[in-house]
Parts: sequence; structure tokens; C-alpha cells
Amino acid sequence: MQQVQIAEAKAHLSALLERVEAGEEIVIARRGKPVARLIPEPRASRSAADVFREVWAAGGLDIEAPTDLIAEPIDLD
Repeated sequence: MQQVQIAEAKAHLSALLERVEAGEEIVIARRGKPVARLIPEPRASRSAADVFREVWAAGGLDIEAPTDLIAEPIDLD
């Protein structure tokens, strides 16, 4: 967690917000005393790609086809 003075926060707000979006917390201070804290907004939802990325990182997913749904071959002769 980094502490920045108000003047620096005003001058570099966009860069500070990029760091916060990446997960960092920033404390804004006036004359060396903390007055505010920038923290990342919690993620509301995850996409399917986020979920599967975790599954793939853990070694993938092994799914067997249900045998009761497999159709018997049809003889057309």
C-alpha cells in the first residue's frame, strides 16, 4: 500500500486508478496524515472464460458421456 499526497494524487489520478484496478490500495494523505483510501471495486461477476481458465490451470476437465443417451446404430439395409 502506497501513500501519496493530495497534490500528487490530483496530478496522477489516472495512473493511480490503473494501479487500483490492478489490485493495489493507495492512501491519499494531507500533510502526511491519511484522509482517504483508494481500493479496488469488488468484481461483481465472472465470465465463463474466467471460470474455465481456472479449470484449465488446474489440469482440465474430464467428463464422460452418459451411456443412456447414446443411440444404437441404425441398420439401413
